[in-house]
Amino acid sequence: MITAFVLLDIDVACIPEAARSICEIDGVTEVYSVTGRYDLIAKVSVPQNEDLADVVTGRIGKIEGIQGSETVIAFRNYADSLLDAGFSLGSGR
Repeated sequence: MITAFVLLDIDVACIPEAARSICEIDGVTEVYSVTGRYDLIAKVSVPQNEDLADVVTGRIGKIEGIQGSETVIAFRNYADSLLDAGFSLGSGR
């Protein structure tokens, strides 16, 4: 499974509508309104690179109000290993 984060610049007047539209796209698992350089961040999980291209350029990129984007692909998820390490504290291992 490929996980990517799509960092989106959105016309301020379109943020709520764009967020709702992005949420409806297959492969988009989460959408966040954020502070800082970007307006929205969408988490995308798909089986193959070709699917990622379809979601990002074929679907998200065509939503009204999007002024720019940057996509970053995740290599590794550390959250699970950190959680496992926390549970092993004091276990004598």
